[in-house]
Amino acid sequence: MQGDCNSLGEIKCFQKHKLIIGILTTLSSRQDEIIKTLSDEIGEIDYIRPLMDFNYTDYYDSEMGDNIRRVFVSFKNLVDPSKLADIKIHTNYLEKLYSVRVKSDEKHDGEEHRRVNFDPGLLCSSRLILATTKDNVHRVPVRDGIYEEVTLIFRGGRFEALPWTYADYRTEEYEKVFMKIREIYKSGLKAIH
Repeated sequence: MQGDCNSLGEIKCFQKHKLIIGILTTLSSRQDEIIKTLSDEIGEIDYIRPLMDFNYTDYYDSEMGDNIRRVFVSFKNLVDPSKLADIKIHTNYLEKLYSVRVKSDEKHDGEEHRRVNFDPGLLCSSRLILATTKDNVHRVPVRDGIYEEVTLIFRGGRFEALPWTYADYRTEEYEKVFMKIREIYKSGLKAIH
C-alpha cells in the first residue's frame, strides 16, 4: 500500500487512567483489612468512600448473603488502560482469599461463596470503564475471559448513564464519588505534565 504517510493515523501510547475499585462485601468489620490487601497488592490508595448500603439488586444475595455494603477506592498511580484485564484477573484471585466454602447440601454441594466482590474500573476525564467476566452485547472481549464496557460518559459537566449502566452507578451518591475521583485524576495529570 502506498500513500501519504501524513494521512495515516499515528499510533500513540494511551493516556493513563485512574484505577478505581468498587468493593461489595458482607465483611464490613474487615473493611480496613480488605483495603490494606488491595493497597499491598496494587498500590497506594488516594481515596476511600466509606461504606454505603447496597440495596439496588438481590443478584448477589444468594451467594454473599444479606447486608451487602459498597466501598469505593482509587489508586494514586495512574495506569495504562490496556492493563485493566490483568487487574480484573488479579482481583478475581483476591476474591477467592475471602471466599468461604458452604456446607454440602443438595443445593450448594460444598461450593465456595464470595464474601467480597471487587469491581475494577478505569476513570478518565471522559468516561468510566468497568471490567467483567460476563459477556453481553455492549461488552468488548479483551482477553482471557475478561470483557470491558463503557459504563458512564462525562458530558455537560456530569456523568451520564448509558442504557446498560447498573442501577447503583446511575445514582447521585455514586456520581459524587466519581466526580471527586475525577478531580483527583485531573490533578494527578497536571502533576505529571
